[in-house]
Amino acid sequence: MLIDTYGRVATDLRVSLTDRCNLRCTYCMPEEGLQWLAKPDLLSDDEIVRLVRIAVTMLGVTEVRFTGGEPLLRPGLVSIVQRCAGLEPRPRMSLTTNGIGLKRTAAALKDAGLDRVNVSLDTLRPEVFKTLTRRDRHHDVLAGLAAARDAGLTPVKVNTVLMPGLNDDEAPELLAWAVEHGYELRFIEQMPLDAQHGWKRDGMITAGDILASLRTRFDLTPEDDGERGSAPAERWTVDGGPHRVGVIASVTRPFCRACDRTRLTADGQVRTCLFAREETDLRAALRSEAPDEEIARIWKQAMWGKKAGSGLDDPSFLQPDRPMSAIGG
Repeated sequence: MLIDTYGRVATDLRVSLTDRCNLRCTYCMPEEGLQWLAKPDLLSDDEIVRLVRIAVTMLGVTEVRFTGGEPLLRPGLVSIVQRCAGLEPRPRMSLTTNGIGLKRTAAALKDAGLDRVNVSLDTLRPEVFKTLTRRDRHHDVLAGLAAARDAGLTPVKVNTVLMPGLNDDEAPELLAWAVEHGYELRFIEQMPLDAQHGWKRDGMITAGDILASLRTRFDLTPEDDGERGSAPAERWTVDGGPHRVGVIASVTRPFCRACDRTRLTADGQVRTCLFAREETDLRAALRSEAPDEEIARIWKQAMWGKKAGSGLDDPSFLQPDRPMSAIGG
């Protein structure tokens, strides 16, 4: 069991498969990209599957989310999913992707055992998409979303970040579109994880801003009296249901007290929090032929030291040295 000193138990594993990405989103990385991890530094397919197996069979993990960078760029992705689906007990598995390439791979991922996907899409306007991502691939994302839905990778969740002066007026339009197409929309507050360290609290689009905008067009009813437990998203039913919308307010309404996540970077480091500045190396143990029990012990020790919160509200808060693409979302 991955328990910390505050009594939280981590059952949700986020696994970054690569730090590479085929978009250059302004809130994530500079236009020229980043210096990618060298191939020998990345975990191999076998190493990833072994760590997932240890997490599931020895440490109580029940959910696995594959992330990046862009996980669809990982050549062995389908095989990794298939091998993890064969574990006992079988974890629930999902994927966070920008959707480019999903049209080609959705059916194979479903057949391999993937349960569902989260797709990042910040705008319905192709020209705004090009400005935000510095790539003209809006049509590919829409095609990927449709392919995921048709393959049964449901519920298909759409993750949206609103940026001042670019797409901050699109919330109602995005929700109407999501309802029409049967996707579950989730707005995410912009977080201090950009490689440029240009994030500023002042001026960011908050959960309150988003909800106020949505309520100009929709009737929103909180689910479960606002109790979200370990789920990052607060959710509302739209116009009486059955459709829902979520808001992940990591900055203004943090959910640290109920966090149930543990994270692996693409180079085999344990991160106890998305905003952590410390990591624990599992890759070295793997490559020194340490037994499963020793790797599990190192992992448990790392999670025992998890801090109470992200520290975002602390005046001394410092962004992680590694950007989102290296950490995994």
